[in-house]
Amino acid sequence: MHQFTIEPLFGSNNWEIAGYNIAFTNSALWMAFAAIALWVFVAGGMKRQLVPGRWQMAVESFTGFIDDMLAANVGKEGRKYVPYIFSIFMFILFANILGLLPIGVLGLHAFTFTSHFSVTGVLAILSFAIVLIVGFWKHGLHFFSLFVPHGTPLPMIPLIFVIELVSFLVRPFSLGLRLFVAMMAGHVLLEVLSGFVINGFNAGLGIGPVVSVLSFVLMVAICALEILVAGIQAYVFALLASLYINDAENLH
Repeated sequence: MHQFTIEPLFGSNNWEIAGYNIAFTNSALWMAFAAIALWVFVAGGMKRQLVPGRWQMAVESFTGFIDDMLAANVGKEGRKYVPYIFSIFMFILFANILGLLPIGVLGLHAFTFTSHFSVTGVLAILSFAIVLIVGFWKHGLHFFSLFVPHGTPLPMIPLIFVIELVSFLVRPFSLGLRLFVAMMAGHVLLEVLSGFVINGFNAGLGIGPVVSVLSFVLMVAICALEILVAGIQAYVFALLASLYINDAENLH
């Protein structure tokens, strides 16, 4: 599990403020890489040319994709959330893809910070906080009607309210857990298969090389699947955040 270990960099392991360690870690470094990559991507597509180039078309395509998703799930009120959902979608997408870079051949180690629940949990709590703020700001105490579906029989209201409330409070946990598990599981699987490849060749003649070749072929397939999962998980996170915002806006 060494690939998931958070390590201080640049001799910052003893940096503290008010007794709290503020070490600059490999996780923070790759967060910075993801943020810079996202900034460069968006800045390169902000030329607003009459005949857009490929870069501008790519940025506009992603923006349009998020806009359409919010329009379908939230309605016309969803447009104001495009900057946030676009940012969190692209940040997770870049984070997942950067963690798959094959830079190990250069002696470097790509770090997938979305494989840590502390990171995905904060992103989920941020999205959940927006839902709560919007819900209470727009509807006040009427926001609690979200936990009592329309048409619920009066005797069932206390039980349904508790069930719906617990389900609502579990949302940030499940939102962060889904992304964390998906990214960690994929990297663990690649680590296991790479161990088969190395140990198979070290075993010498016999079935060892066969196991190594088969494991390597499977690794290539898993890597392709991981690229797909990187996009899907970013989309799922953004989609669920949109659905939760819809609850705050429209009280469905």
